[in-house]
Amino acid sequence: MTLPSPDTPLYNHALPAIEQWLEDQGCEQDRTELHCWRVERPSWNAELLLDVDHVSVRYINADGGVQDIQRSFKYSLSRRDIEEAIFSGP
Repeated sequence: MTLPSPDTPLYNHALPAIEQWLEDQGCEQDRTELHCWRVERPSWNAELLLDVDHVSVRYINADGGVQDIQRSFKYSLSRRDIEEAIFSGP
């Protein structure tokens, strides 16, 4: 599947394209909660939730291993902006 331009707002992506993008980033979809995705990097782990009008990310044990950090991003942002914000880490 060909993704729209990285400058395209995420709300202009079809759901299969968003799922492909997340897979390309190394995310794994939860088999029971299909809106939930998980990603692991060497220095951090996160859970992404696809909501109606935004994507939320929760970096697990991010604050020195003490607490989680949560952020959300509207689908009106470009895929590039969301990608840079989420996958750069907490």
